[in-house]
Amino acid sequence: MLIERGEPADALDQRLVVEDPDTGWEATAVVLDGDRVVSTATLLAESVRLEDVVLPAGQVELVATDRAYEGRGLVRALMGWAHERSAARGDLVQVMIGIPYFYRLFGYEYAIDVPPARPLAGAPAPVPGLRPATPADLPALARLQEAAQAGADVAMPHPAARLRWLLAHEASTTWVLERDGAVVASARVPEPDDDVLLAEPAAVDDAAAGRLLAGVAALAAGRLIRVTDRPGSLPGRTWAGRLGAGSDLAEQYYVRVPDPGALLAALRPVLSRRFTAAGIDRGGIDVVVSTYRASWRLPVTDDGLGAVVAGGRLQAPGTARGAGVAPDQLGALLFGPHGMHGLSRTRPDVYPGRDADLYEQLFPPLRADLLTYYLPY
Repeated sequence: MLIERGEPADALDQRLVVEDPDTGWEATAVVLDGDRVVSTATLLAESVRLEDVVLPAGQVELVATDRAYEGRGLVRALMGWAHERSAARGDLVQVMIGIPYFYRLFGYEYAIDVPPARPLAGAPAPVPGLRPATPADLPALARLQEAAQAGADVAMPHPAARLRWLLAHEASTTWVLERDGAVVASARVPEPDDDVLLAEPAAVDDAAAGRLLAGVAALAAGRLIRVTDRPGSLPGRTWAGRLGAGSDLAEQYYVRVPDPGALLAALRPVLSRRFTAAGIDRGGIDVVVSTYRASWRLPVTDDGLGAVVAGGRLQAPGTARGAGVAPDQLGALLFGPHGMHGLSRTRPDVYPGRDADLYEQLFPPLRADLLTYYLPY
């Protein structure tokens, strides 16, 4: 069914998930008609870092329904299973790549920009030292990606299990570059169609980044090379002048926030630090965030912001010196590239109230770097 409704590689994806000890069969749910599987979904465990706070997260993947059983609410039931399971293990957010619009039906909203894949201008000369990664390279791959994501405000790394799956997968190859016997750069390259995509580049220095690019260019054998933009990483900075413009179409990851109060509580250290850095005298007036049918207060203390206190409906948060954000825009406000300033200029139901300077500093634009099992290209 996965092959019929998706890609041949989806069957291998499913096997890698269920056979891995970090996930196993319990990560996947099915709907049966007798002994026939007619719908399925898989919940993966993720972690999303916002500045220095790491949030447990979930990602739904491998969703498929037999054509003869569409329109019966089976995916809705499976999404309900996934969200209940995600909540039970303590996840505070769900992040996913999905087909346009569909997952908005289940509480998701577009929130985090997908960086463009930019064409490489010119062809570097081939260099030696590039080879497919092996399981022995897993620690080096993890270190390279951790360093590449260090400059991002929001980051989602590959968990250890997925790094193993990517090495075993046939749809993409993880390449590493060696120098003096050590791995100094890596990239993920899907099996090419008309062009070659260089994804998830990471390197320890400019020289390694340059050799990585040259090595992948040699693999491309004259085909167009597109490079995923990673401006906060060392390769992104090193290659910036060599890459052309990417697509200007809107592409974003979905985010779902099931419990805004719990998420705000987890992010209180970040919000408190931003509040202190803003240096704005509130005169003891609480910080208030309202999603209109619910609201949350963060008391102002001598040390920043106190514990989150849940409130009720607050249709006019400006009267309480608070900010308003539509519930489906909370993920974009907390994790996205526009912040309070940008969102409030495109969304009438997101506004900072009379204390715009404060709420725009509490919720600034953020740069994200998300690593997902499926590449969004």
